[in-house]
Amino acid sequence: MQSHNRGAAFLNQDNSEHLMTDEVIKVLLVDDHAMVRNGVQRMLETDSKIRVLGQAANANEAIQLVRNAKFDVAIIDVSLPGKNGIELLKTMRVESPKLPVLMLSAYSEEVYAIRSIKNGAVGYLTKDSEAVVLVSAVRAAADGGKYITPTLAEKLAELLTGSARSSHQMLSDRELEVLKLIAQGETLNVIANKMHLSPHTVTTYRARILKKTGLSGNATLAIYARETGILN
Repeated sequence: MQSHNRGAAFLNQDNSEHLMTDEVIKVLLVDDHAMVRNGVQRMLETDSKIRVLGQAANANEAIQLVRNAKFDVAIIDVSLPGKNGIELLKTMRVESPKLPVLMLSAYSEEVYAIRSIKNGAVGYLTKDSEAVVLVSAVRAAADGGKYITPTLAEKLAELLTGSARSSHQMLSDRELEVLKLIAQGETLNVIANKMHLSPHTVTTYRARILKKTGLSGNATLAIYARETGILN
């Protein structure tokens, strides 16, 4: 199966023509797997007041949809091809600052949740979440609130009080992405190509990662990534 789908962006016109804008929550889904998008849509639409109005497979498609239609909530996958979900989140804050964004990921809260909230997301959901959780999160976001699990609330409290945090939480978004690709066994040139960076820049990121984590090489980075959930 392909990892992502080109040209997948679309507005669900059949639904939008029959929706009362003051009665339903219009959702934008952004994920590079059509099966995931369709599965999330089915779960969300178990609530008669929620409709998925648009779907996109990557950041560029998502931005075009946001520019052409009005959504009440966006759900964005962290791992997107090209510009990743965190980078798209940052762009969304500029393009449509009032649009609440929920992040969706296969990774545990430990890895991306705090950086998602710090960059403006109103909640973080894992892909094993049940329909009732997805619906509750979307309703909370549409009502101007946040969807924060007790575990994430505890981590945010620790961050505010200056308690010790995991080494990977001190990494920048780009550094975390490089770490993940190194742990997956990708070569320097492959990483550079995937992230649209020069090999020299990737080498610099790797040096920073080693310094911040206190680790000594790619093998220990891979072990660290598995133990912390960066590799799910």
